[in-house]
Amino acid sequence: MTTFQAWKTAARTHTLPAALVPVLVGGGLAYGDDVYRLDAFVWALIGALSIQIAANFANDASDAKRGADTENRLGPPRMVALGVITPTRMWAATWIAVGVASVAGVVLTLIAGPLILVIGVASLVAMLGYVGGPIPYGYRGYGEIFVFVFFGLVATVGSRYVHDMAAPLSVWLLAVPIGMLVTAILVVNNYRDIETDEAAGKRTLAVFLGRARTRTLFAVLVYGSFPLIVLFAVVGWTPQATMFAALLAPFAAGPVRIINAKTDGLALIRALKLTATLHLWTGVVLAAGAAMRL
Repeated sequence: MTTFQAWKTAARTHTLPAALVPVLVGGGLAYGDDVYRLDAFVWALIGALSIQIAANFANDASDAKRGADTENRLGPPRMVALGVITPTRMWAATWIAVGVASVAGVVLTLIAGPLILVIGVASLVAMLGYVGGPIPYGYRGYGEIFVFVFFGLVATVGSRYVHDMAAPLSVWLLAVPIGMLVTAILVVNNYRDIETDEAAGKRTLAVFLGRARTRTLFAVLVYGSFPLIVLFAVVGWTPQATMFAALLAPFAAGPVRIINAKTDGLALIRALKLTATLHLWTGVVLAAGAAMRL
């Protein structure tokens, strides 16, 4: 493995759409409301991607320290646990990413006011506390709540707010299905790692619920997001063209079918990638629909 490949793996590039989607939806809504600012969009995107990468680096280092990434783990390789990247270098990279996110936060604060600084600080603290710090809440079953709130509600609403310091009802509503789908990504990830997480003392929500109830939760999240998208558009609370995202609902069947039938690592990694792809394309269609001003 080359140095570039090692850092690309540590950055978990397949997870980056989770940061991209809220910015797209917020930008699409701003464009449809005729308040779109390219500078706000670009800096929001830089900030979101930097926080996501920082979270991935921090998780790699923290999980290795706590013994969660053992040789029995079914998921993609972790660079610190394998000894490919040292903890010192991983934490240095984490703080560089945090620095980039902080610069983006300062610029967005100049554009949209001090509330953005509050949101940015809260997001960074939540990110670092996920598996780090004295009481990592990712080890206590609260990871899904964190993801829904920060990668769903906060990220989507904040990405709309930076354009004109407004957070209309439409962005709050679309943030809900976006939050559900991004949470489903974490659910299938933790479902895959139930045995190894439990053995390492990592008490994720999947560990608490067990396989059967985790499968139910996953199905509710991926299937339940699309009726909400249609309902909000039909009632007129969100732009009507956003309901086209519901055409992607049949693609939810693939990861649900896999998680109901398989427990091996390769199959569940595929379910994870399918869920991430569903989240990405749903966000793209929502953003395009919101921008149409229909």
